Amino acid sequence: MMDNALLMVVIILLINIVYVSFFTIRMILTLKGYRYTAAFVSTIEVVIYVVGLGLVLDNLNEIQNLIAYAVGYGVGVIVGMKIEEKLALGYITVNVITKEYDKDLPKQLRQEGYGVTSWAANGLEGERMAMQILTPRKYELKLYEKIKDLDPKAFIIAFEPKTIHGGFWVKQVRRGKLMQ
Repeated sequence: MMDNALLMVVIILLINIVYVSFFTIRMILTLKGYRYTAAFVSTIEVVIYVVGLGLVLDNLNEIQNLIAYAVGYGVGVIVGMKIEEKLALGYITVNVITKEYDKDLPKQLRQEGYGVTSWAANGLEGERMAMQILTPRKYELKLYEKIKDLDPKAFIIAFEPKTIHGGFWVKQVRRGKLMQ
């Protein structure tokens, strides 16, 4: 009897981890505009959800099943986020303000394949260079490291653009012309 109870807890835990991972990924796909992929994922997600919830509702008198469901939900959120980090869908826009004005910095980033728009800027302590760089999210950390190598005191702000249209570097980035 105890083996069956333990097996049920493990099954419910695993089902909910998978369900919530699918749920998290579907939400991210929806937010990033992957409508049809999100719809497909939601079809699988709802089947998993109904099976897992059914197991819990059929055995409501077993508190360990409810606990397994709740723990699986929490772990599923983390697993879903980790999967999304690995997928790294979409693009990131990185704004950089250098410590000092350096004409070679944009050139060095362009040699790596990044599209860079730069302009002179003034800060509290003098002349700076401001740059805007678009990159696929899968290259985000590599870009940060490159910027830090070139200017360890650079101020970096990143955000995900909602809409991208036109421009030289958008075409370059979409064609996968970045150095890997």
